[in-house]
Amino acid sequence: MPSLTEETGGQTVCEQNLKGDEDKYPRMTRKALLDICKQHKLYRTPYLNDVLYLHFKGFCRIENLEDYTGLKCLWLESNGIRTIEGLDNQTELRCLYLHQNLIEKLENLDHLPLLDTLNVSNNSIKKIENIACLPKLNTLQIAHNRLKSVEDVDELRKCEYLSVLDLSHNQLDDPEILDVFSAMAKVSVINLIGNPVIKKIKHYRKQMILKVKNLKYLDDRPVFPKERACTEAWERGGIEAEKEERELWLSRERRKIMDSVNALAEIRERNRREQEHEILDENRDKEKTAEGTPIFKLDNEDVEREIEETDKKDSESPHNDDKIELKTNSDGINIINQLAIYI
Repeated sequence: MPSLTEETGGQTVCEQNLKGDEDKYPRMTRKALLDICKQHKLYRTPYLNDVLYLHFKGFCRIENLEDYTGLKCLWLESNGIRTIEGLDNQTELRCLYLHQNLIEKLENLDHLPLLDTLNVSNNSIKKIENIACLPKLNTLQIAHNRLKSVEDVDELRKCEYLSVLDLSHNQLDDPEILDVFSAMAKVSVINLIGNPVIKKIKHYRKQMILKVKNLKYLDDRPVFPKERACTEAWERGGIEAEKEERELWLSRERRKIMDSVNALAEIRERNRREQEHEILDENRDKEKTAEGTPIFKLDNEDVEREIEETDKKDSESPHNDDKIELKTNSDGINIINQLAIYI
């Protein structure tokens, strides 16, 4: 019975089995790609598309993407892909999502000079390699793989611009991995949850903060400036120095809170004074208006004089009206608007 490594017709039995498996799954044909573009309302002209959704399709190989030269984001999640290949023409690619596949090796990425994000989580990768050729790589997600030793992640030293690194749920167990992280100048986010090395490093969180100078987020918690300052104090003088630094930060925080409260009280007092001034100004305006308004009083002499003049005019007039409108007095005041005179 032939072994897995026995060659038959120029191919190993394993390769023949893999090829037989590929024939059982959908192929990434040109027609299939056009149908997917139509389904997602993308362009039928391949090079006009900057994104392509090929996830959850059951593909075993990456192929027939030669005409999709304008891609910036490629989704290949949750397929049966075993090898990273067929991306030679995707020179504009920024994001490549290959998580939840059957990939065992990082390779054939040297044609992606602009790649910013690479997700290869939930695969069977045993070593980080062939990514130093990605000068713009900022985010690497390689959780749930088969990384074990420092040698398996040593390639990370060469990734100058790598900022976000997810190594969670691997099998890393060597404390010397700290030296790899300390050599990464730009890394600010590291996730090591689910690795045995966490239990092997004494004062794990403190050591990580001290080794990785730009660390802003570790595992499931952020690294705030206060925690970094206290950790550095702990390194200098132990627990007592850490307590003193913590008290110093607490006093600063209290002072900051009091300054904020005082500033708020001052703003309220200033607004109260402004409102009082506005009310006083309104009252002054009302008083001035009241003082400037002339007040006229009618006395009995004015009324009698007006009645006499009216009677005189009535006697001279050939016609007597039942209602007569009187004139205003010398002060310009209309004393009586209408007066009924009865004969």
